[in-house]
Amino acid sequence: MAILTPTDISGRVVFLGLVHDRAVTLESAPVETMTLDWAGPVGECHAGLTRPSCSRVKLQHPRGTEIRNTRQLSMLSVEDLAQVAQAMDIDRIAPEWTGANIVFEGIPDFTQIPPGSRLIFGDGTTLVVDMENGPCRFVGEVIERHHPGKGGAFPRLAVGRRGVTGWVERPGVVALGAAARLHIPPQRLYAPAARARAAE
Repeated sequence: MAILTPTDISGRVVFLGLVHDRAVTLESAPVETMTLDWAGPVGECHAGLTRPSCSRVKLQHPRGTEIRNTRQLSMLSVEDLAQVAQAMDIDRIAPEWTGANIVFEGIPDFTQIPPGSRLIFGDGTTLVVDMENGPCRFVGEVIERHHPGKGGAFPRLAVGRRGVTGWVERPGVVALGAAARLHIPPQRLYAPAARARAAE
């Protein structure tokens, strides 16, 4: 039985970028096409089949533990970026300031896409959504350089609007203007966890 359901929701790629060296800068350099292999975007410093664990999974693994890399990509939406910019009272947040690899237009509540969802392009290139990307102070520091006095609010105001991380399920080449269709898994609340939280 098929478990993923194709939806009638599609997003168009409006930005592609690569972070070549995170030690130099968080900002991504815009590109017109992006080659995706099993390790992620070619030329991206976050690419790789494995990666050292970070703060996102600090409750699961000691920092620096080698784990499977499900954070090959950082994906956002134009709509979420616009909402965060409005909340921060600035005109815009440029995608490259966030270290974005792919920015889509047209997918509602992009950051709320369920983990395990697929974004499938016309040629079959497929991206898997791993989880929501938590906003951090590092993006705020980049914004601060462009909008003094505003960047510090980013971690608080971008909660739920920072986009998602993901990985490549089927390699291919993505170009600006390409469209991807959203496929989602079943949506259920995991009741045992909800009951455990209620009991705390």
